[in-house]
Amino acid sequence: MGKAEKEMPVIGIDLDGVCADFYGRMREIAAEWFELPVESLTDDVSYGLKEWGISGKKQYESLHRYALNQKELFKTMPMIPGTRKYLRKLSDEGYHIRIITHRLFIHYSHASAVQQTIAWLDGHGIPYWDLCFMKEKSQVGADIYVEDNPDNVMQLRTKGFHTICFANSTNKNVAPPRAALWSEVYEMIHEL
Repeated sequence: MGKAEKEMPVIGIDLDGVCADFYGRMREIAAEWFELPVESLTDDVSYGLKEWGISGKKQYESLHRYALNQKELFKTMPMIPGTRKYLRKLSDEGYHIRIITHRLFIHYSHASAVQQTIAWLDGHGIPYWDLCFMKEKSQVGADIYVEDNPDNVMQLRTKGFHTICFANSTNKNVAPPRAALWSEVYEMIHEL
């Protein structure tokens, strides 16, 4: 790289709840799982989905396993509006897009999770340079993070990483910087 060239920042982008409408698709699947009308399940949920009657980790993992293996959850989620448009703009401007997701927590389903993830990213035309499947997102070396999980946001910020909280019902109490739309994420990244 020549002296005149500026190295662009690496942007660490979460998938579920940031790019893909995890909660919207999971709501449809949970309604089927519990044999309830989808309208009976609130869209104002907290992390862990207790508002839908999920009583703990074991039940959540059971529902998640069903969603992944029988309903191709990671392949069938709708894209959050603006994701493709603004990630393409950032990529075209030279930003390094690094997708970071913790989708490998259901044992013996890793191949399905990875295949569905790549199919979803490619099928929606999402640009990215790297795809990282890991829980400890701070270890991937991004300069800016876009994350919705309240625990992950707090952990990243505590470690000194600039983290934009992508707003949804699970993270209402997380302090700014917050963005409810991809256009806002784009502007915040440019302000940095």
